[in-house]
Amino acid sequence: MIRKYIIVISCILFLTGCSVHSSKQGINNINREEKQMPPDDFMPLSIKVVSIGDSLTQGIGDVEEKGGYIPYLKNKLENNRSIKEAEFSNFGVKGNRTDQLMKRLGQEKIKNSIREADIVIITIGGNDVMKVFRENIMGLHVRMFLDAEKGYSQRLTDIIDTIISYNNDTDIFLVGIYNPFMRWFSDLKEMDVIVNSWNDSSSSVISKYNQTSFVPVDDIFRNQVESLLYTDYFHPNNEGYKLIADRIYEYLGKKGKLEKQLK
Repeated sequence: MIRKYIIVISCILFLTGCSVHSSKQGINNINREEKQMPPDDFMPLSIKVVSIGDSLTQGIGDVEEKGGYIPYLKNKLENNRSIKEAEFSNFGVKGNRTDQLMKRLGQEKIKNSIREADIVIITIGGNDVMKVFRENIMGLHVRMFLDAEKGYSQRLTDIIDTIISYNNDTDIFLVGIYNPFMRWFSDLKEMDVIVNSWNDSSSSVISKYNQTSFVPVDDIFRNQVESLLYTDYFHPNNEGYKLIADRIYEYLGKKGKLEKQLK
């Protein structure tokens, strides 16, 4: 009789143990199934952006004098749920060429800002082209611009190398140049050749680095019914800057730290 009870009790304990083990296993399975990665906007990012370069960064032509493309880009970024705040530092100076920007990169304020930056956006090159234009206005030839391109490419390489030496984790975006003479000299096809060639050189330099991207904008200003240029017919107006900001935003979502957030 006792032996019967022992057998029955053993069976109950065995079944109970199986039940508990099975129950725990079920809970673990549920937990594993429920553990999913949070969405990208679960913990919104605060990002620091350094904008450096020429008048397109300073915002010449912006009638509101708020910094050209910067307020439009800041607004687009902060309207994205995954971005909590986009803090911009504007180091644009009208008339800057690559040699002048290279010198300014030695300033401590710019150095420190780049060291803390998640993203660096550069506008440069237009004044390098204009320097050749002004110095040879009485005898312009495409070859002069193509020759000057070599020095430009080397200076641009020095600029990128310097930025990376300050912060090798920052994403760098170089905005291309556009042809501002389309409304003045629509039949001057050589300017299109020059702008395309310089943009190709910029893109070639940028392609040598992992954390850099080239942002083309020349097509934005072509064949527009509404003028995108300021009253000086050289710099963008507010609508032009807005479209530049849209294009930069698009490329921020293609590569780098914000690739997932902006998709």
